[in-house]
Amino acid sequence: MFVSLAVVTVFMSALLLVSAGAKSLRTRHITEQMSALGLPHRMMAFLIGAQIAGAAGAIAGLWWGPIGIAAAIGLTLYFAGAVAFHLRVGDRKGASPAGVLTVASVALIVLRAATL
Repeated sequence: MFVSLAVVTVFMSALLLVSAGAKSLRTRHITEQMSALGLPHRMMAFLIGAQIAGAAGAIAGLWWGPIGIAAAIGLTLYFAGAVAFHLRVGDRKGASPAGVLTVASVALIVLRAATL
């Protein structure tokens, strides 16, 4: 079970860091998407920080279970919020990846709780 947790954790952390990196570059695609979602540009730093903190917490959670569970709960809320923001503006295509990541975050909670 711990191997499954480690695989999902590494995958999620890598994905979060790539996403945070893309947001930090403020590419046209990212800024247009944030504008379409109605997010002010000043929120970008918060989103980047949340993704980096989630990745760090998930990795640290491999050694200390409670921090891993807390990070996974935070990621679940982050991605559920992303789903809500996409659906609010009628962006079903953008809501799908966020939905998959919400489910993966819940899987992190379950896997980490099962390996305590």
